[in-house]
Amino acid sequence: MKKKQAPPPNKILLKQGDVVKVIAGRDKGKTGRILSVNRDTGRLLVEGVMLMKKHTRPNPAKQIKGGIAERESTIAVSNVMIMTSGGVATRIGFRVEGAAGKQRRTRVARKTGEILDKKA
Repeated sequence: MKKKQAPPPNKILLKQGDVVKVIAGRDKGKTGRILSVNRDTGRLLVEGVMLMKKHTRPNPAKQIKGGIAERESTIAVSNVMIMTSGGVATRIGFRVEGAAGKQRRTRVARKTGEILDKKA
């Protein structure tokens, strides 16, 4: 019998380094910076959110101290919203900027219209 496969997640508009607010789950209300994005499973690793305790055995060869360490676990993309610089949780929209030959698609906040992409 084949294992049932999860449907592919919707397109993830969040990027590493974005500041997000948790809107659902046990850490509701917390904010943190995205450390990594897994587009295949639709999950994010957010700084200081979904902390789990991991028991580690000491390994002197690898300079690992034993004990109970806290580390972040992944959270579903649907449970977070991006934050603007003013601290407002918002959805993401797009705006096309530039001349006909050199157009750029930039992410904008739906509530405030603020540009979310950092200029490189």
